[in-house]
Amino acid sequence: MNLSFGLYLILNTVAVLLVAPLFVSIIKKVKARAQGRSGQSVFQIYFTLAKLLKKETVYSSHSSWVMRLTPYVSIAAMLVAALFVPLVFVPEPVGGIGNIILLLYLLALARFFMALAGLDAGSPFGGMGSSREMSISAIIEPTTIIVFAALVFVFKSLNVFDMFAASAAAGAPSTPTLILLAISLFIILVVETSRIPVDNPETHLELTMIHEGMILEQSGKNLALMELSAAVKLTLLMALLLNLIVPFGLTTTLAIGTIAVAAVLFVLKVTVLAGIIGLFESSMAKMRFFRLPSLFAMAFFFSTLIIIIEVFA
Repeated sequence: MNLSFGLYLILNTVAVLLVAPLFVSIIKKVKARAQGRSGQSVFQIYFTLAKLLKKETVYSSHSSWVMRLTPYVSIAAMLVAALFVPLVFVPEPVGGIGNIILLLYLLALARFFMALAGLDAGSPFGGMGSSREMSISAIIEPTTIIVFAALVFVFKSLNVFDMFAASAAAGAPSTPTLILLAISLFIILVVETSRIPVDNPETHLELTMIHEGMILEQSGKNLALMELSAAVKLTLLMALLLNLIVPFGLTTTLAIGTIAVAAVLFVLKVTVLAGIIGLFESSMAKMRFFRLPSLFAMAFFFSTLIIIIEVFA
């Protein structure tokens, strides 16, 4: 492993841990403003996570090792996935790091353990949330595979690093297929992070909650890890979308000046996208559960169309 890749591993992991909670707060702030409220400070989530880390962890008498292990599996899977998605600097790929198929498996691993933890506590709300999550997963995962396959066909590579390097070299989107790809990736982002219109991350109402139902029994540092892993997942998917479609600032040169500029541009880009997500959620209501496949079908159709175009072009 060369020095630049070693530095990338450290910098990318630290960066995603530092900025992930901020982008979640920006979405909440935008939604509050859209609803006529001032909302909490964008830094409040950092204080909340710090407070949770100091609190006692309480387990249900019905829970097993699954409940205790899930927060660590979830955050570990997201931090390993963070190595597959460069935020500001794209190194030369080493080994299997950057393989988009492994990235999919890491996302699926975290979701699988979260669903198990929802069932493990014996809570009816947790079981309902896990059931809904797996029902959605059965539909969205084939769509996610097709969307990622479209990425592979467009960029002619299975490695995310190669995709980002090609995108950075090309600059602005040059083909209509990238616009369709951006729409598909945005839908995957909304579904995978359990946001409106698929789920409402701000509610604990048993009739609507999916993600919140699965982590309802978590407490203390375990809850902090679950919240942090969800924030990291959101950041990684936003970085995947932006650095492929709008790669301005993404650099392949390891230098302090270029890294600093790229970091500032990345934060600005993701802040804008977080604002768009906040406005998008504020302008829509949560969809009925049985209408969700129509949303997934849009991403599936666009991605299939992209693959057909790339194959026969």
